[in-house]
Amino acid sequence: MPKVTTSTASNGLPIHKIELPGTRALTILTAFDAGARTERPEENGMAHFLEHLVFKGGQKYPTHTEVNETAERLGAVLNAYTSHDLVAFHITARAEKAGEAIDLLTDFVGRPALDEEELDRERGVVIQEINRYDDEPSSVSDNLIDAATYGDHPLGRTVLGPAEHLRKTFTKEGIMDFRERRWSGRTGGAFLVGNLEHLPEDSELDEYFSRFPDLPGAEAAEAAPEHHSDTLVETRDTNQSHLRLIYRPQVDVTDPSQRAAAAIYSTLLGGSMGSRLFSEIREKLGLAYSVSAFSFSHADIPGLQLSAGLDSEKCIEAYNRMREIVNELRDDGPTEEEVERARSYTAGARVLAFERSGTVASHAAGQSIVRGESVDPDVSIATLDAVTYEQVVAVAKGVPDTPSVACVGPHEASDFAVAG
Repeated sequence: MPKVTTSTASNGLPIHKIELPGTRALTILTAFDAGARTERPEENGMAHFLEHLVFKGGQKYPTHTEVNETAERLGAVLNAYTSHDLVAFHITARAEKAGEAIDLLTDFVGRPALDEEELDRERGVVIQEINRYDDEPSSVSDNLIDAATYGDHPLGRTVLGPAEHLRKTFTKEGIMDFRERRWSGRTGGAFLVGNLEHLPEDSELDEYFSRFPDLPGAEAAEAAPEHHSDTLVETRDTNQSHLRLIYRPQVDVTDPSQRAAAAIYSTLLGGSMGSRLFSEIREKLGLAYSVSAFSFSHADIPGLQLSAGLDSEKCIEAYNRMREIVNELRDDGPTEEEVERARSYTAGARVLAFERSGTVASHAAGQSIVRGESVDPDVSIATLDAVTYEQVVAVAKGVPDTPSVACVGPHEASDFAVAG
């Protein structure tokens, strides 16, 4: 059982300590309710760009060279990520280096220099990142399905944003304004996960984490839109197609047990090699080399995504059969044996993932900041273990008939009307 304690820094930032027995590693993660969903239209891509910029240096470690070389001297791994929901920064090091690792992370993230010259230099780097994703059909299909599902809502826009914003729109003043508006200690959190034996005293931790500004709580993000059932296709003359579908099931995302039931449903649908999609689409019919399903949720809406990478000539047949399988589960329900197997697989995968301090920290950030729920990893596992057959059947019956659809390949939108 992990030991979990929570305190609050003087700037209102919650500090969660999650002790994991039997590890020599410590992950320190700080996150804020400042993902792409919180951007104004003209700011799209700014959350991700700011994530890049803070690595250029802070007050004590004023250059990217000093940040990176200090991390190497600690034997630590630095990284960050931006999603629609969060921006997060993390460092994983041996536990004995706890104080130095916290000092480094909170310096450049909490007190970034945001140098004008570095800002201009980094524009080109991020534009290259955007171009790389635009060259990857699977990434393009992921962006298209968001647009098909959420339309012109922040959730329908890409996290990276358009290259044009990097070239012309983003200014240092605008970036600082976004940070001061969104990076509030009262809507963020710090997560110390792993071996906690060498953590500094609470007074020293407060000093480190108070490097983040004490700001009022940020305004709530724009409410989720109604589900769109659009079909978006980027026609490319290729032999391979990348297909995406998103359904919005009738799942109350504020209920952890319903989210857990949705995770188990998505596992038996397409989350394992024993799932219906894998067994039927890949093994029996040979229609796709890659096919999967997963459930997800933002703070206020659920989702179920199906994905396939396949020969373009088989794309429409696979699309029809994928929808049929979802309909069969809705009409007939899964078997009790399927649910039991999927529950064991889903909970087991969660247990294995939580062997890594970084995974626990990232999960805790989502639980705390996005959902306002327990950060204890054992609670998450126990919730999966407690899901009943009837709860999974309810999820299956609550998946609507019509998904949003996106595809990259030699197709037209009208091709996907055949199953409708």
